[in-house]
Amino acid sequence: MFSFVLLWSCKQNRKAAINTVKQPNIVVIYLDDLGYGDVSAYGATALQTPNIDALAKGGIKFTNGYATSATCTPSRYALLTGVYPWRNKSAKILSGSAPLIISETQQTLPKLLQKQGYQTGVVGKWHLGLGKGNVNWNEKISPGPNEVGFDDAYILAATQDRVPTVYIEDGHVVGLDKNDPIQVNYKKNFEGEPTAISNPELVTMKWHHGHNNSIVNGIPRIGYMKGGEAAKWTDTKMADYFLAKAQDYIKTNKEKPFFLYYAMQQPHVPRTPHPRFVGKSGMGPRGDVILEADWCIGELMKTLKEAEILENTFIIFSSDNGPVLNDGYDDDAVEKLGKHNPKGGLRGGKYSLLEAGTRVPFITYWKGTIQPAVSDAIVCQIDLLSSLATLTGTSELATDSKDLLSTFLGKSDKGRAHLIIEAQSKTALRSGDWLMIPPYKGNRYNKKVGIDLGVIPEFQLYHLKEDIGQLNNLATSNPKKLDEMIEIFESLRGQRIQKI
Repeated sequence: MFSFVLLWSCKQNRKAAINTVKQPNIVVIYLDDLGYGDVSAYGATALQTPNIDALAKGGIKFTNGYATSATCTPSRYALLTGVYPWRNKSAKILSGSAPLIISETQQTLPKLLQKQGYQTGVVGKWHLGLGKGNVNWNEKISPGPNEVGFDDAYILAATQDRVPTVYIEDGHVVGLDKNDPIQVNYKKNFEGEPTAISNPELVTMKWHHGHNNSIVNGIPRIGYMKGGEAAKWTDTKMADYFLAKAQDYIKTNKEKPFFLYYAMQQPHVPRTPHPRFVGKSGMGPRGDVILEADWCIGELMKTLKEAEILENTFIIFSSDNGPVLNDGYDDDAVEKLGKHNPKGGLRGGKYSLLEAGTRVPFITYWKGTIQPAVSDAIVCQIDLLSSLATLTGTSELATDSKDLLSTFLGKSDKGRAHLIIEAQSKTALRSGDWLMIPPYKGNRYNKKVGIDLGVIPEFQLYHLKEDIGQLNNLATSNPKKLDEMIEIFESLRGQRIQKI
């Protein structure tokens, strides 16, 4: 079993000490669009998530845990690179045919761990681009996860609602029939191919906005696809497919230290629970897939226990951004919500600079090493790179990542002093108990999804400890604090705020 005492010996002997003991396995469990209030450990009552709750009860439950961004691709970029996504103009929501946005020469979390002797694997959603543009899906797809540090990769290219609707294993489409080549286009349809507009009778899941292109398994998607029939996934079996891959990865690599990035697709749209979970939540498909995800996590934990490596495995659980109900399909997420509050009392949601956009469930668990606690420290997924570098006996000082290992392990209450959060290329500052949002032009509300984006042409200043729901803007009444926050923000951001 890994010795925490050895890890925290004097700094100059840290690497020597770490090499005398068995390296801990590292598992990142990453959900998609799971809100702060979607987990019963974080206050949900209408939904029960016992397996996620077990992680929270046995580990550190962070009440101020953040993704860097209120959308998926930027958060995933930050998690794997330790770099703020606003530094990379390509780190925005990508199409399914977008090129890889992580440079092959860039430092990444899996690369760092490979150098420390780790086997590295990704299972699930990728959404960081593939290839260099104009991907040929019928040949080896490169560069991709393998070229940025993952020894093994079992992924979907982008999101479940985007084409191509196929699994990719180490750069190759799984089950592809070469006589039925895949074609993908995000600008125009292929002649004669049905869409939700031209053939609505083929649709079994009704689209609300933005999802009216090619139809696969009765579900209209974003983008156009032709061919690849034998390789197309079955949506209702996706959770089981990726769970099996994650379990196989653990069993195969249990004799050596491994890093597993288990990027689950739930509860992102289209929400397609396996028949075992249909109707279980009483909230429609969104509630059902959250219960499905919780079950998958329980099965993964059983696999670690049966492999007799649970006590030598450091687990991080979180979500890429906050919740959204109607994100393109009419699936009763709004109608059947009842008393459930996915935001957990926060304001905003996915796409928003307000707290519900980036404050997410964040749990660290290590049986026998971490003592259960609740922490109010400000922590962010971007800090995993530097923290895990320290954990495995090396150092990383060249990115935006901060070494918060002692906080993640419950040995310190100190978190980040400052954090830049991002939503659709707009940024704000969390500092101590305060959040400052600069003035921005644009629509305050995304009417399609029904979310307050936190965009107004005036400064916003909130004292989150006293006003978690962000109801009282103190920018006018506390000019001294506002000036302090502006100075910190401009220093970290490297640019002046443009006043409107």
